[in-house]
Amino acid sequence: MKDEEGRGTDEDGAGSPLPSAGEGLGVRGLDETVNMQLPATDRRTVLAVAAVCAAVGGCGSGKESGAGPLAVVVSGDTAGWIVPCGCASEQWGGLPRRASYVTWLGARADVIVADVGGAGPAGGSPYDRAKLAAILRGEAAMNVAAHNLGASEVALGPERLGQLAQETGVPFVSANTRDAQGRPLAEPLRVVEAAGRRVALVGVLSREFATPEIQVQSPRQAVLDALSAAGPCDAVIVLAYLPLDELRELAKTLPEVDAVVGGPTKQPTPPERHGPVLLISSTNQGKFLARLDAPTPGAARWTGSIVKLDEQWADEPGQVANIEEFYRELGRADFTPADTSFAPSVVALPEGFRIAGTETCRTCHQHDEECKPWDASRHAHAWESLRRTGAHVDPDCQRCHTTGYGLPDGFQSVRRSPQRVNVGCESCHGPSGAHVADAEVHTAFYARAKDHCTGCHDRENSPEFRYEEYWPKIRHGEGGLRIEN
Repeated sequence: MKDEEGRGTDEDGAGSPLPSAGEGLGVRGLDETVNMQLPATDRRTVLAVAAVCAAVGGCGSGKESGAGPLAVVVSGDTAGWIVPCGCASEQWGGLPRRASYVTWLGARADVIVADVGGAGPAGGSPYDRAKLAAILRGEAAMNVAAHNLGASEVALGPERLGQLAQETGVPFVSANTRDAQGRPLAEPLRVVEAAGRRVALVGVLSREFATPEIQVQSPRQAVLDALSAAGPCDAVIVLAYLPLDELRELAKTLPEVDAVVGGPTKQPTPPERHGPVLLISSTNQGKFLARLDAPTPGAARWTGSIVKLDEQWADEPGQVANIEEFYRELGRADFTPADTSFAPSVVALPEGFRIAGTETCRTCHQHDEECKPWDASRHAHAWESLRRTGAHVDPDCQRCHTTGYGLPDGFQSVRRSPQRVNVGCESCHGPSGAHVADAEVHTAFYARAKDHCTGCHDRENSPEFRYEEYWPKIRHGEGGLRIEN
């Protein structure tokens, strides 16, 4: 929610200024921004300088005399959305925009960067692991102070988590997760010194994400246990990968902390008060950030706001370079659908259920001009749209820009099946090997071809899709052919 001045507010009406639409576009040059190596007079993004404090005394006993402006920027539930794919206009989020905002804010206040968790795709495949590692490298370049373990992180298992921490340098936190032997998966909290304050960042995970390998304890008790062993702190912020009902319950029953920042909540949750505790959530593929502002002189409470990462935030060059390196890694790996978590199931298929290829279709259908609408359509040039951005090596994009992704004789990878690029006939009509062998046998999706449109023309990638409006652009197979541009 916003007040009359356009500021994000909590229930008490306190607010923190948000940038106007014209601000934040002057991103620093590549030589200054890679790994956030800014000049000492400008660099305000703060790296975590201490792990768990061993001294006894509990957080909340520190002092804030002489403290300057401080903001904590928290992302969450990125879910593999490392950069907007570009299939539609007004797509939000992405690490390049996130870093641009952090850089802009860092010129105005000390900034602590953190993440609630859920950064990777929902799977543990080789592709999923590579993408999560790229996202974590991007976070490391933003000097992330703490990354809580969410669902996609714990799904990798303890061994792979340890490898990722070493490979990327990202400091994981989790106060309530243990491996099968009862050993902590990460340190429970990190204490960051910034703007004359000591801020504790504690991580917890919902018990619904426990696995045979991962034990998950009570979030509330885990936070209390972690704080009892920590040294003096000026503020405590809980990074909580919990659904909204659990987030609210945690905030209501944990007055010892200053703020609870959550996800996954499907949509971002504007700031709300539960007694002395501020609750806010950043979620939805990292398209929004939660910003927490430390109390100003004379104020007692932290305030919060939701930041939308839309097109006003330019792409930060260091993060663009990170994505380009990720694409080079994908090109070398040449992942097949079996290397991803979204390969179609191909068990117990009927005889002849295989991709024949658009050129095979053309041998019979060229004379009745049924191929002309396709030749003039974007479907016929779908692969080229990926090559322009370098995303043709990304399986997440390949599955909607190729024919028969992961199906028998369909697209397998860039090097293995270059003849199956573009959205061909069988993307809509289904694998047609049986039809080619016997023209009396209908194509696999003969009776429901139009039902397959929304598999790719979904809300994210094609928000304005309407079958009755799009079909006339490729109308074919009805005698009187016509093409509408």
